[in-house]
Amino acid sequence: MKLLVAVKRVIDYNVKIRVKADKTGVETANVKMSMNPFDEIAVEEAIRLKEAGAAKEIVAVSMGPQGCQETIRTALAMGADRGIHVLTDIALEPLAVAKLLKAIIAKEQPGLVILGKQAIDDDCNQTGQMLAALMNWPQATFASKLKLTAETAEVTREVDGGLETIAIKLPAVVTTDLRLNEPRYASLPNIMKAKKKTIDQTTPEALDVNVQPRLTTLQVTEPVKRQGGKKLGSVEELVDKLMHEAQVI
Repeated sequence: MKLLVAVKRVIDYNVKIRVKADKTGVETANVKMSMNPFDEIAVEEAIRLKEAGAAKEIVAVSMGPQGCQETIRTALAMGADRGIHVLTDIALEPLAVAKLLKAIIAKEQPGLVILGKQAIDDDCNQTGQMLAALMNWPQATFASKLKLTAETAEVTREVDGGLETIAIKLPAVVTTDLRLNEPRYASLPNIMKAKKKTIDQTTPEALDVNVQPRLTTLQVTEPVKRQGGKKLGSVEELVDKLMHEAQVI
């Protein structure tokens, strides 16, 4: 079975986000970038499935500017076999990513697609669900445990009430939650080997997919800073402030 894993290049989670001076977006120039943490979990799970004999090949896919090849190399160093880079400078929305993945799936014919449940830059949590709808495939979101057989995937997923275990037919789409696994660090020998692994490059035009944004960002601003709390001397003083300052009662 072939596994397809989508990996996104995002601002590193340790970096403090800064809004651009013109408020058109967040600052990415000279900012450390890395693989989306949920996608690291997806790559790790694909590697574990291959090590267990449930898969034969892992293909890592990333979409965006030239720098996305670094993210693919990270996946290759972890253990993916080859990469596909969809080169574009357009800011991709979840539906565009899902359509591009559908086009790649048509060529690669994987038995399972694994994605992080969301990206830490936009927190959309939409791409996996949209891809499953476009492909008319079963889906299992927020997976905290995954077991494959020849024809099905048994997935334990996290829901509001706790955990539920479902079985879905393959091919399918699975999105990963934090508790699925702990991603490995790439060893130096594997980092060197990753430099020799193949990354095929294509474009949205070559895949015949329109990726023009459907949404327009009017302005990006930082959230209002929270003020410190105050100690009050009595219940009457509290009620007075709630009525006249906060105006909540």
